[in-house]
Amino acid sequence: MKRLNSHQIALAALACALTTIFLTIGVYSEFLLFTGYLLGSIALMLPLAKKSWWGYGLAYLASCILAFLFNAGRFWDLLPFIMFFGLHPLVNELQLRIKINRWIACAVKALWFDVTMYLIWRFVFGMTTSVAFLNSQNIFWFILGVGTVFFIVYDYLMYKWRAVLNGLVHRISKK
Repeated sequence: MKRLNSHQIALAALACALTTIFLTIGVYSEFLLFTGYLLGSIALMLPLAKKSWWGYGLAYLASCILAFLFNAGRFWDLLPFIMFFGLHPLVNELQLRIKINRWIACAVKALWFDVTMYLIWRFVFGMTTSVAFLNSQNIFWFILGVGTVFFIVYDYLMYKWRAVLNGLVHRISKK
C-alpha cells in the first residue's frame, strides 16, 4: 500500500472540509441543495488530481459522515450525494485510467444516474407526493428521458471542471 505524502493529505483534508461545508449549506437551504451536490463533487476531485485514491476515499467517507452528523434529521437530502454525486468523480477517474470507451461509459453512468434518481423518487418523494401524473410508470419514463439528457450535460461539465482542477493543483504543486 502506497503511503500518502503531506500534499495528498492536505488535498484530501481540503476536499473533505469543502464537501462537508457545501453539503451542509445545501441541506440547510433547500434551494441550494443541488449546488451543494455539484460543488461537493468538484471539491472531491482535488485528491484525484494527484492520483490519490486513498485520499479521495477517505475524503468521501469522512465528508459523508460529517455531513450526516451536521444534518442528521435530513438524511434523505444527502442520499443522492452518497449514492451518485460523491462517487461520480471516482468513476470518471477510473474510466480514464482503464480507458473504457467514453460512449459505453456514458451510457452506463447515465443508467446509474437514472436508477439513483428513480430510487430516490420512489422511496423518498413517491411516498409523500400524491400527484396523479407522477405515478411510478410515468416518473420512470420522465427520469429516463430528462434525467439522461441532464446527466450528459452534467458529465461533460464535470470533465471540464476536472481539467481546470488538475491544472490548478499541478501549478500549485510545482511552486
